[in-house]
Amino acid sequence: MAGSEAAWQAAEAGIDVRLFEMRPKVGTFAHKTGDLAEMVCSNSFRSDDDVSNAVGLLHWEMRAADGLIMAMADRHALPAGGALAVDRDPFARAVTEALMSHPRIEIRHDEIRELPGAGQWIIATGPLTSDALSAAIATETGKAQLAFFDAIAPIVYADSVDMTKAWFQSRYDKGDTPEERTAYLNCPLDRDQYEAFIDALLSSDMTEFRDGETAKYFDGCLPIEVMAARGRETLRFGPMKPVGLTNPHAPDVKPHAVVQLRRDNALGTLYNIVGFQTKMKYGAQTAVFKMIPGLENAQFARLGGIHRNTFLNSPTLLDAQMRLRSRPHIRFAGQITGVEGYVESAAMGLLAGRLAAAEILGQNLPPVPQDSAMGALIHHITGGAEAKTFQPMNVNFGLFRPLDGMKGGRRGRVTRYKGYTDRAKAAWGDWLAAQDMSIAS
Repeated sequence: MAGSEAAWQAAEAGIDVRLFEMRPKVGTFAHKTGDLAEMVCSNSFRSDDDVSNAVGLLHWEMRAADGLIMAMADRHALPAGGALAVDRDPFARAVTEALMSHPRIEIRHDEIRELPGAGQWIIATGPLTSDALSAAIATETGKAQLAFFDAIAPIVYADSVDMTKAWFQSRYDKGDTPEERTAYLNCPLDRDQYEAFIDALLSSDMTEFRDGETAKYFDGCLPIEVMAARGRETLRFGPMKPVGLTNPHAPDVKPHAVVQLRRDNALGTLYNIVGFQTKMKYGAQTAVFKMIPGLENAQFARLGGIHRNTFLNSPTLLDAQMRLRSRPHIRFAGQITGVEGYVESAAMGLLAGRLAAAEILGQNLPPVPQDSAMGALIHHITGGAEAKTFQPMNVNFGLFRPLDGMKGGRRGRVTRYKGYTDRAKAAWGDWLAAQDMSIAS
């Protein structure tokens, strides 16, 4: 998705592009064809609502930028209610044919095994990056900066936590500033609540790895259900330990266990559940995690999971234009940058293609506006997210800068989301207009 969109955008800007695709010469366990933009999982681009849904807003921005992926998705759309689903095989063939017929694009079916040493490059290899290229990237960036199995904890919208039960406090009030001393949200459980939570956790449905594939877990990121299976008290001495905390709602009652949530972005709109990496199925996660006091009505920006993936620690490695800091002639785009999903991957390809073309043409573009969906994503992966806990993320309104004067709650959320989309569309339109004027000059 990302490579196809990047090639299209650069070529449409007047740049000659050579597009490398290793398939079908070198295959993966998931792909079945040599077509570009082959969909290997769902055939859905998710919600097409561009007023109250962040991914729908991303659709709108890609259409406004004459994106190839969205144009072909619209052409091959299937009935899917408010979602955008596509007929996957004709969609992939249409993307492939459009790129093959573009006069400025040459397609080569070869594997890139080393980081290129000259020219302008975009690497958009996704979660199934070949072993050879993965090794080359790891050598350049340091193995610790490239993940092959990601252990993901759920992320909750901060305004959906019940603050009549939860409270802000770091253990033992650690920290040099008030912000640091209140860096965590805490949800207390009594003995009965804890025992019921463990029972539900151990009996929940789990996702199995494909074709017998197994993951070797590090002790620092064990799935919560694996820890619980080691003994019913394990979590109380691990991520749910109830020490160093005082519940202001009931200061004389010592919790039996405490679930902590840590801020996941600089805006303080998203919080991840600390230590709750999991391979529970999504339905089981929402049921089990909503048993936690304070999270009964939690809204999840991302559910947890453990699966094979390849992604960079982008906040550390990439600059604001998605260039590798150590080799700025190389950009990364797509899921390898730490975005999740077809749409988000294609969107980062769109930006990478436009940014690379502008650099080659000597254009001085303004920064991608942070108030757009595109800008919120690129800001998150290139500096807005915490580098130490960076994990792949879908687009969501928790990545957007807050709107002044907007209140929380369910009713307030509807108004706030429309405010986000109105602001984003204006910002994105201005950025595209600035780029068009730069090209004209």
